[in-house]
Amino acid sequence: MATTTSVRGTRRARARQAGSGLALAVLAAVAVAGCGGSDKEDGAPSHSGPASASRSAQPSGGSSGDAPASASTSASASASAKPSVSAADGRDAATCADGNCEIAVSEPVTVRFKGPAGPATLSVTEVGPNKVEYTVKSSGGRSQGEASGPGQGCITVLRDHGSANSCGRLGKDRPAAQPNAVVIQMTAGEDGTAILHIVSG
Repeated sequence: MATTTSVRGTRRARARQAGSGLALAVLAAVAVAGCGGSDKEDGAPSHSGPASASRSAQPSGGSSGDAPASASTSASASASAKPSVSAADGRDAATCADGNCEIAVSEPVTVRFKGPAGPATLSVTEVGPNKVEYTVKSSGGRSQGEASGPGQGCITVLRDHGSANSCGRLGKDRPAAQPNAVVIQMTAGEDGTAILHIVSG
């Protein structure tokens, strides 16, 4: 009888141990499932959050860093490209056709205009910092002007029977008209932009 009781007690103890082990396994599984569930409910795992944030921050940071540099580059380029002097008729040589204009010239150009004895042509052959060179052709003949140095320039006066030319230091004022003549004044500029005046009397 005692042996039977001892065997039964051993079986009960084993059953309790197995039950305890099974209960621990179930609790562990629930705990693991619970942890996994909380990660899914919160969204992406915490380690991927900062990485995602840093990835999204890099392009925006890079583009914002690049934008000011390109903006300042284009701003400086446009500032250096803009001449420091301006003219009433801009750079449009066609405005000189009637024999009256004020234009800025920064490269060789041919200007056609009405002279005192018919059509005339002014060809700017060279223009640069404090330097200018041009040739005028009309029915009255041919004239050349060349000047270099700060504030230097040339004045050519066309008449129906000929022309006169003088070069030297000039002011920036528009030349005075002369009766029955066309006065051409070209003044060199420091930045390589010359100002051309044509005035008919």
